[in-house]
Amino acid sequence: MFAFIALALVVVVVIRRFKGEPLRARDLFGPPVVLVAIGAYGLVKDVHPVGADLAWVLGGAIVGLLLGALRGLTPRLYVRDGHLWQRYTVWTLLVWAASAAVNVGLGALTTSEELRPMTLSIGVSLLGEALALGLRARTTGAPFAPDKDGSLLDRIR
Repeated sequence: MFAFIALALVVVVVIRRFKGEPLRARDLFGPPVVLVAIGAYGLVKDVHPVGADLAWVLGGAIVGLLLGALRGLTPRLYVRDGHLWQRYTVWTLLVWAASAAVNVGLGALTTSEELRPMTLSIGVSLLGEALALGLRARTTGAPFAPDKDGSLLDRIR
């Protein structure tokens, strides 16, 4: 069930970002943190990886983080209405496709599908993207877009 929700969340996020959307800190970092937490909780609760299995999980997470960071270099950042906006590009789509291919390959190599929970894989990849995109955003000097609820996160520069 969590895998379906995670996949649906990713589809919605990708469609919105191809259209162009304000770059909000909460939207950038919230979903990856939630997905990583859900995936890690399920892994620890249900699988209990140790030794080589734990090394496999950590190796896969590092690969996902790096591929996500590479993807975070591809969106176009621009200022509109006084704050940052982002728009995915064709390069973003190509890196998504390459990431999916790598993940399929890693999945084929694993001894147990339980060691590659989809929510954790997607969350780690999105976290890598968020970190790279967040660093890029900081170098622009423009503020993140304000949150819809006017919370303090809209003041991050």
